[in-house]
Amino acid sequence: MIDAPKRGARGAVRAWLMVLFVMVAAMIAVGGLTRLTDSGLSITEWRPVTGALPPMSAEAWQSEFDKYRLIPQYQLVNKGMSLSEFQEIYWWEWGHRQLGRMIGLVWAVGFFGFLLARRIPVGWTGRLALVGALGGLQGAIGWWMVASGLGGTMTSVASYRLATHLGLAFVILGFLAWYILLLGRSEAALLQARRAREAKLFSMTTGFMHLAFVQILLGALVAGIDAGRGFTDWPLMAGQVFPPEAFVIEPLWRNFFENPGLVQFVHRVAGYLLLAFGVVVWLRGRASVHLATRRAFHMLAVMVLAQMALGIATVMHAAPLSLAITHQVGAVLLWVLIARARHLAGYPQATSLRGAV
Repeated sequence: MIDAPKRGARGAVRAWLMVLFVMVAAMIAVGGLTRLTDSGLSITEWRPVTGALPPMSAEAWQSEFDKYRLIPQYQLVNKGMSLSEFQEIYWWEWGHRQLGRMIGLVWAVGFFGFLLARRIPVGWTGRLALVGALGGLQGAIGWWMVASGLGGTMTSVASYRLATHLGLAFVILGFLAWYILLLGRSEAALLQARRAREAKLFSMTTGFMHLAFVQILLGALVAGIDAGRGFTDWPLMAGQVFPPEAFVIEPLWRNFFENPGLVQFVHRVAGYLLLAFGVVVWLRGRASVHLATRRAFHMLAVMVLAQMALGIATVMHAAPLSLAITHQVGAVLLWVLIARARHLAGYPQATSLRGAV
């Protein structure tokens, strides 16, 4: 089996997945900017196909503006907004949706192209189809999120729906990163590397990945209700260890989603836990016998520290746009570095006595 001719275009499939990875990472950044500029509710309809074209006339722009003027965000927050101001937020949301359409198109062209050409590596059809299925689900969840802010008294989308939307984006990004790493070596090389797997380190990194994912979801809850702008002192909150009025909303469980003080407090505590766990994982990783693995965990540790420093700076400056989006991009980079460190723990790269990988 090892000596058999290669089947499937591993290199070409990997390059295609890299393009998708970059596009999804950009989608997360654009989505963050859309949220931070309060642009997500500017398009009040879900038209996956016909919505690809923006308004092309003054009448079309006025029609879109009239639809926006009917929702609570305009009536309670942006009443009196001009058409030109509406166009500014409209383009953010349109660009976000358009990028989603482009991702779907790139996936479909690549997947069905490789499938018809019979160039998908053995055992990879289901994995690549999964990426497309998750992308389709993400589009539906995106509209489910937007719909939460179009009625009642909501002036923004529901924070838990925002967290679901962002969480699935990171799941998709994680699958893409993992597949890219796997396709970077042949099946024979992976089979051989797996024999040297550092099981304990792999398990610990998997746990660290799960905790990081929880922290990403908590960050989305913070962003969803602008909780990062309410308490700007650190390490205390309003001069206290525990924020005041943390449980004033009824019923009690809603405070964990809607109370700015409690939501930010939970995000901070999870950050401290992630840092502590990260130190433990790094100490284990730096003891690896494999040079590439040690370097991967060094990079991971540096990024954990940088991300925490970014988070503190973001809070202390009341979450300005530049710092907030940098913090979100930092989460993407950290997520990728976790995947890489986990991959090298599971499939170590052999090192020669001279130190060459």
